[in-house]
Amino acid sequence: MGIKNAVVKRFKNICKERNIKANELAVVSGVTPSSVYSMFDDSRHNISIVLIKKLCDGLDISLADFFNSDEFNQLEQEIE
Repeated sequence: MGIKNAVVKRFKNICKERNIKANELAVVSGVTPSSVYSMFDDSRHNISIVLIKKLCDGLDISLADFFNSDEFNQLEQEIE
């Protein structure tokens, strides 16, 4: 799994745990719903750290807490 998929998986897991839908995540984070849906789109390959920070702020979690999870601890090297 690459970093983009790990980020998406982490956000989806947090939303599921908190029973939050993508639109609600956008609203509490002060971003457009299209930004969240775009992040979830498999054809998109990059996510900005600014968007990740805004979503974390909306979920009231730090970047350290966000990235401190199994999804990121088990990442393979991106350089091939």
